[in-house]
Amino acid sequence: MSDDLHDFFESDEAWEGNAGVSPLPPSPPRSRREMRRQRALKKRKRLILVVILVVSLVVVAVGGVFATRAIKSWRHANMAQESVAEDYSGPGDSAVAFTIKQGQGVMEVANALQNAEIVKSSETFATYVSSNNLTLYPGTYALKTHMKASQVAQVLSDQGNAKGFAEVRQGERVSEVIDRICTDNDIDKSKFEAIINNKDEAAKILPAEANGNFEGWLEPGTYTVGDVNTAPERLLKEMVQARIKKLDELKVPEGEDREKTLIIASIVEAEVNSSEYYSKVSRVIYNRLSKNMTLGMDSTVAYGAGVNGMQLTNDQLQDASNPYNTRINKGLPPTPISNPGDDAITAALHPADGNWLYFVTTNLSTGETKFAETDEEFQKLVQEYRSNNPDAN
Repeated sequence: MSDDLHDFFESDEAWEGNAGVSPLPPSPPRSRREMRRQRALKKRKRLILVVILVVSLVVVAVGGVFATRAIKSWRHANMAQESVAEDYSGPGDSAVAFTIKQGQGVMEVANALQNAEIVKSSETFATYVSSNNLTLYPGTYALKTHMKASQVAQVLSDQGNAKGFAEVRQGERVSEVIDRICTDNDIDKSKFEAIINNKDEAAKILPAEANGNFEGWLEPGTYTVGDVNTAPERLLKEMVQARIKKLDELKVPEGEDREKTLIIASIVEAEVNSSEYYSKVSRVIYNRLSKNMTLGMDSTVAYGAGVNGMQLTNDQLQDASNPYNTRINKGLPPTPISNPGDDAITAALHPADGNWLYFVTTNLSTGETKFAETDEEFQKLVQEYRSNNPDAN
């Protein structure tokens, strides 16, 4: 290749001359061999020119990429410096109450914070929230004007700091929901009890099939408390209406079947700690009902006794006067025993196929649950439970 390049540049010497003076025409080739050599030389020159052009374009492109990256890095660094500059030093001045409403996005919150002069820049606040993967919870928070954006974000992302919101957790009893709402928002519990314990007042909020009982009819979710003086009635209405809407969406039959579905779903959710077993537990309940067997569910006994399952005593398990004692009394309990979530309701509507009559959570650490069709199989599962959980015996 070096000889070819030498020929290439030697052939160019014939084109050089004094400026403005046309060169003499090249001499005609002396043979066919010479003609072939000149044609090959021209091809090589064109190839070399193409290679040089391609290499040049690659160099330019690569340079452009690095230049773009450098510009982006500079911009990010510059934005970071600007963000630092667009922030208060903290810790703040005058005390203010700030409320995040249900459904508000990060930028809505950020703009409201800036308008209230709590943070200096909405962009700085939003950037900190996004870069740290924080979740902002609804509620009312105690803040100050002129706070550092990071400090504000930490307060608003800790649900324990929030006031002014009410939460219903799936699988929770109504009494637990009310206790937490009243504690978190300084509401007199008797205002809720005046509605919950009064059948006439309850009937104004609940559908007829609930028979005046709120258990099972509060839809899990987060609600804004607002005015604490009107909160009890307003919140209960909102929670019940949300529940009815959800049951309609899940296509739960209306009337008595709707209450029955909630009762079964609440037992399903209370008996096992993983949704993977929900549909099988639901099938066990239906199978035992069809055979006129007692359900034998400790979760219902505990609900009627006003304790949790770990607090049950032998006397409570044998108390036939407890209408929720499904170890002794046949059929379903009078009401749901909690406010079940979507998965449990779906399982109550669509139980798995099977002939199981028993189930045992054989490993309390992992929650592993096994199912049996016969009493003999059930006794083997009980022995496995005792072997896996010696401290629980």
